[in-house]
Amino acid sequence: MAVPKRRTSKTRQKKRRTHKNLTIPNMVECPECGEMKRSHRVCGSCGSYKGQEVVEK
Repeated sequence: MAVPKRRTSKTRQKKRRTHKNLTIPNMVECPECGEMKRSHRVCGSCGSYKGQEVVEK
């Protein structure tokens, strides 16, 4: 069984994990009410999607 010869340093661990981070979702302004919403999703405040009312509020 392979066993590491030396301990992995903190710097080396962090370099390996640089791509593991959280990303902020893309937000766009709703054309109907002007609230910020995620793109390609139904607006949470007015319930519209692509200019049509999908969810009644």
